[in-house]
Amino acid sequence: MFGQLFLSCCFVAITGLALQELYDSQWRSPIEPHSSVTPAPLVMKGGDPYIRALMRTISASESNDPRPYSLLYGGEHISDFSQHPDVCIPIVSGPNWGDCTTAAGRYQFLTTTWFDKAAQYHPESSTPAFWRGSYSFAPEHQDEVVYAWLSDPQAWGVDLAQLLQQGQVIEVLQILSPVWTSLSYGIEPNVMTDQLPQIYEQMLQEELGKPSLF
Repeated sequence: MFGQLFLSCCFVAITGLALQELYDSQWRSPIEPHSSVTPAPLVMKGGDPYIRALMRTISASESNDPRPYSLLYGGEHISDFSQHPDVCIPIVSGPNWGDCTTAAGRYQFLTTTWFDKAAQYHPESSTPAFWRGSYSFAPEHQDEVVYAWLSDPQAWGVDLAQLLQQGQVIEVLQILSPVWTSLSYGIEPNVMTDQLPQIYEQMLQEELGKPSLF
């Protein structure tokens, strides 16, 4: 009798573990970044190395993939960069579960955010508003829009480059976390979030042309 009870308890425990593993694999975030991938260099040439390092740090948690510029939420890739893909993909985990997202590209731009920021910062921003959906989503344009946005003190109420030069990287990540929610104090942290200050320092050394400290 005791042996049967012991075997039954073992069966329940093993079954429970198997079900938990199945649950975890089913609901694990499809945008969990590759923690072993070093953030790719920017396509854009030139600019402030502190802002460039910040851009690479953002992508470390938002799109750390060997091909970040073409990445869609969920892991698929686009081949047409003529405009933002505007594909709404169901969210299967996290606080926004049940909704869908149009996040795309290296900086996981939502369609509405891309339209808004492209109208302000895109090299083609002189295009009439009714053509704004045709703004090129090419890798260099993704970089250029984000670089101009991060470099605009009026957009953030503070000069981010100056804060970075003062070593205030954690404060900067906190400022940006309502926009990129995987950053410090964002609502969707992932395996890279806690590593971002160290990743920033590594990216900064690369952008300054110095040997990596890590």
